[in-house]
Amino acid sequence: MMAQESTRLLLALETTCDETAAAVIDERLRVLGSVVASQEPLHAQFGGVVPEMASRAHVQRILPVIEQTLRKAQVKPSQLSAVAVAVMPGLAGSLLVGLAAAKALALALKVPLVGINHLFAHIYACRLAAGREVFPCVGYVVSGGHTCLYHCRSATEFELLGATVDDAAGEAFDKVASLLGLPFPGGPAISRVAQGGNPQAYRFPRPLLGEGLNFSFSGLKTAVRYAIGSPGQSRKQVCHQAEQLSPKQVADLAASFQQAVVDVLVDKAVAALEHTGLNRLCVGGGVAANRLFRSQLQQAVQQRGAELIIAPMELCTDNAVMGAIAWEYLRAGKTSSLDIDITPGVIR
Repeated sequence: MMAQESTRLLLALETTCDETAAAVIDERLRVLGSVVASQEPLHAQFGGVVPEMASRAHVQRILPVIEQTLRKAQVKPSQLSAVAVAVMPGLAGSLLVGLAAAKALALALKVPLVGINHLFAHIYACRLAAGREVFPCVGYVVSGGHTCLYHCRSATEFELLGATVDDAAGEAFDKVASLLGLPFPGGPAISRVAQGGNPQAYRFPRPLLGEGLNFSFSGLKTAVRYAIGSPGQSRKQVCHQAEQLSPKQVADLAASFQQAVVDVLVDKAVAALEHTGLNRLCVGGGVAANRLFRSQLQQAVQQRGAELIIAPMELCTDNAVMGAIAWEYLRAGKTSSLDIDITPGVIR
């Protein structure tokens, strides 16, 4: 789609972890161009994201990704009305690359800069998918680095209700997949293997089930480790034990672990709806692509008589399209100064 002369255009950048992404979105929330350069093959050999490697890859890719995005959108830099970039939370080195590029563009083009919260943007992806207003709602981010529940009073007013106290859900998937000898990223790998397993084969704990709105998945991950090897064994010994497991045993472990995670995630979502009195749940983040989670969450929310909006698969994983949330800040007159800095940790 070619941009019209009178249409205001936003360039959004995303470099919070291991995807280098850019998108051009107009003020009517139409996506004119979007590019995501994944680093998955780069980190797969290590079983997880290596922060230093991720930031170096962003440095190499950020300008080509921006140029490719502008070409796809058939937009010249001079046509941009604003530049948005995720400044929190994420890997420090990765965030800095995106912020440096955004500041340079905003300064050179003399347009407003908008620093956005990556987690809020994940929830805003539901607004894009719905094509209508979705706020107020309970916002739910379930990803590799974060598991958070928010009371979203508007597109720019979020209150944290609960978050993980240790491992995020996606992080637990990655670590358990590594223990079982499955490839990175762990979520899709475990989901595939679990299809042939019995989710009741192992009685894994459901941490903090029915206890408030915070999450904990570290103990569940440890329970899987102890199901493979004894507590006194080193990680290397446990991984060696896992190599001796039959395909059926691996499938049962994967299915039982996945079911335990999903049980907790669904329980907390319903509890958040009850706590706030809201009847709409908006879900984003990489783990939201998990089919078991989607189906059981849909059933639970429907039983409560509430509405569920889950970001489409292509907007669950990190992307720059969800940076369209910056339009909400621009309309409210909320822009960032050029001395804005990154905030790697989760904002409470």
